[in-house]
Amino acid sequence: MKHLFRILSVCALLLALLAVPAMAEDAISSASVADFYAATALTGDDLMNALNSFSGTYIITTANPDGTANSAFFIYSMVKHEDKYYLQLGLAENQSKANLAATGKGMAVYAANPSGEEGTKPYPVAGARMWFEVVEDEELVKTLNTSGREGAMFYEVVLVRPLG
Repeated sequence: MKHLFRILSVCALLLALLAVPAMAEDAISSASVADFYAATALTGDDLMNALNSFSGTYIITTANPDGTANSAFFIYSMVKHEDKYYLQLGLAENQSKANLAATGKGMAVYAANPSGEEGTKPYPVAGARMWFEVVEDEELVKTLNTSGREGAMFYEVVLVRPLG
C-alpha cells in the first residue's frame, strides 16, 4: 500500500510539473502564491543533507526547443561553497542534457520519502523546488567537483521554494 501511495504521489507531482510551462519567462512570478508545505520545506544544509542521502524522489525539469516541459527522474547531489548551493548532475546524452546545454537553466524537485509515522501524511510533503543556472566558471567547477567525477555538471541554485 505504501508503495502504491509513493507511486501515485510521484505521478501527481510529475503531472503538476508538466501542467506548467517549465521555463517560461514569468515562471517564477506566476508560480503558486500559496506554499502549502512551507512548514515542512527543506532549505540550506538540511536540503543538501537530504539530497545527498540519495533517498526520496528526484526530478529535473527543462524546456524542450519547442517550449514544452521535459521532466525526468535523475539522481543529483548538492554541494556548498561560500554560502551558495550547487547541484551536481551527471547526465548521459539525452534530451534533458541537450536542453540544459541550450538554455543553461532548469528546475529540480526533491521530495523526501514520507515518514510512515502514525498521523503523518502518506505522500511527500518535505522537500523543495529549486531553480538553477549553469556554472560557467571553469575554476569554480574544479573547486566544486570534490568527487573528481569526469563530466560532472554544476548548477547554482538561484531560488528555493517548498513543495506544493
